[in-house]
Amino acid sequence: MNSINDPSLIDQRIEKIKEFLQTVLTTSGLDVEFKILDSDGPLRPPAQSNATSSAAAPSPSPEISVEFSGPDAPLLTARNAELLHAIEHLAAKLLRLEPEQHDRISFDAEGFKALRIRELELMAQAGAERVRATRRPYAFPPMNSRERRLLHLALAATGLPTASSSDGPRRFVVAYPEGEQPDAQPVEPRAASTHDRTRAIRNSFRRR
Repeated sequence: MNSINDPSLIDQRIEKIKEFLQTVLTTSGLDVEFKILDSDGPLRPPAQSNATSSAAAPSPSPEISVEFSGPDAPLLTARNAELLHAIEHLAAKLLRLEPEQHDRISFDAEGFKALRIRELELMAQAGAERVRATRRPYAFPPMNSRERRLLHLALAATGLPTASSSDGPRRFVVAYPEGEQPDAQPVEPRAASTHDRTRAIRNSFRRR
């Protein structure tokens, strides 16, 4: 498979994403605009809409990013950005990216992913403290593959070994005490409602 870093392939994929999003917005009636960027900055003008605000920065180091803004942008980020992730997933399928390559594109709206990245960093810090205090494995809530990768990276900085467990949408990350190797011992994921103390912090960022 050719690399997405090939400039000609990037241009082709940008055009495919642009056509795809124009179709999605036309058929859905969503009142949002988008702009497509690569690592060097904006490449395409936003689609027509009544909105004038711009979205926040995309998630770290994607080769191609899409930023949404406009009156209906909150619909994209509702329910933990369920719709935003679904559109991004369809775009990755359209580009025929392998699952491990999906983080080469990034769709964001209202800075959702930037806030989520900070939230994951805080979750990793709190989880690492819990593991060291209890000397027991700590399971995080189920997450998508991109968020699990970010959580693994954040936990790697703490020196704790990690592993992913379970399958499909219930797959989750487990952090283990130093020196303990991940094993087959079942560990249940923590419910998001009891673990995600950072929700209040995230909301405070939104109010700034």
